[in-house]
Amino acid sequence: MTDDSDSTDPELPEIRVDHVGIAVHSVDDAEPLLELLGAEKLVHEEDPTGAFRWAYYLLGDASRIELVEPIEGEDSFLTEFLDENGPGMHHVTLEVAEMDAAIAALEAEGVRVVDRTDYDEWREAFVSPRNPTGVLWQLMEYRESFADERPDPDRLYIGGKRLAE
Repeated sequence: MTDDSDSTDPELPEIRVDHVGIAVHSVDDAEPLLELLGAEKLVHEEDPTGAFRWAYYLLGDASRIELVEPIEGEDSFLTEFLDENGPGMHHVTLEVAEMDAAIAALEAEGVRVVDRTDYDEWREAFVSPRNPTGVLWQLMEYRESFADERPDPDRLYIGGKRLAE
């Protein structure tokens, strides 16, 4: 990555930390600790691929933690991660205001972006953990419909609004 700023380089859109994802064998087993810490469960739902479930927890003013658990009998990246590493931090999710602009800016600096997927309610891509931080960064651009089916949608975003709004 370079320190020079070239006016022809793509501009990085607004970005914020959305949540930290923690891989667990069971949300039910891990949830009591989050409750002791004062976390409030917002949602617990299945991934569109059917390979895992996640539960979002609110801690304070829009600070969120996500527990990610495999679905019994389904092999996925998550079962592989848990087999190799056990429970623990899996990823950090960054909400981006505009996915294509974020990817272009990162790739212009030589950052490897992988696994881009468009869902009805969001778009996502990942920065490979083979980067100097060693962290799997998930880039997420929420679509307006993300909050439509969830309870208390204003609490899903800081100030009740997606960055793209």
